[in-house]
Amino acid sequence: MMSSMTGYGRAFCESKSRNFTVEIKSVNHRYLDLNIKMPRSLLALEDRIRKAVQGSISRGKVDIYITQTVLETENSKALFNKNLCDSYVKCLNEIRELYNIKDDISLSLISKFPDVITVEEKDEDVEDIWEVLKKPLKEALDTLILMRRREGESLKGDIEKKCTDIKVLVDSIDDKSRNLVDNYKVKLNNRINELISDKNLIDENRIAMEVAIFSDKACIDEEIVRLRSHISQLSESIEISKPVGRKLDFIVQEMNREANTIASKASDVNIVHLVLDIKNDIEKIREQIQNIE
Repeated sequence: MMSSMTGYGRAFCESKSRNFTVEIKSVNHRYLDLNIKMPRSLLALEDRIRKAVQGSISRGKVDIYITQTVLETENSKALFNKNLCDSYVKCLNEIRELYNIKDDISLSLISKFPDVITVEEKDEDVEDIWEVLKKPLKEALDTLILMRRREGESLKGDIEKKCTDIKVLVDSIDDKSRNLVDNYKVKLNNRINELISDKNLIDENRIAMEVAIFSDKACIDEEIVRLRSHISQLSESIEISKPVGRKLDFIVQEMNREANTIASKASDVNIVHLVLDIKNDIEKIREQIQNIE
């Protein structure tokens, strides 16, 4: 199933010790550009998070936001630095006596001094945290991928319709191109007749040569065959379930190249107008493909 590169997923998980909220959003990008924003305490899990995403997504700019709420923990402990506190109190008493300051030394004042009370964080079990986090991560990824696939199906339907429209235009060009040489021969004869009053002076061999040269230069059979082939390749490729964005981009470039060649070789204004319609549809397909994984 074809996927786009635009999507959003969100999941929440609650456990006894902590809650996790995982949000993932993605937009189109040439490669996989993965950015993770999460608490520093989870940095040890970054590699696992990256591998989980890389296993599901191959292209796109992907932003992951992970928030954590710790409900209860036995891993934190407040520590009292008695020696430092003694030093602070001694200094305060000296200042009070020196400057005859009558303010009392309060508990709230001492507790605000740096490093008198510190919090010691013990290392948490990474495996336990991962067991909780991987569930909302997977749910958010699944939601994101589902949205990308739904949009991919919408893009696929639009591309299929435009491929059908282009086929009709190519058929019209093919029909008109069959009369190019005959029409040129008639125009050439008429032009020569205008310039030369005596028709006996007309060199039929020379006219035949000019028509042959024109036929060789104006022949667009090969371009039509290749353009039809590219359309078929495009139609077949959008049915592939694996990422095909880069392949589709290449095929569309080749389609545009053949259309340009047909326009430059054809001397019929009606064919040129049909080519312009084809190029317009090709450009619309190209814009859609930019968002396909």
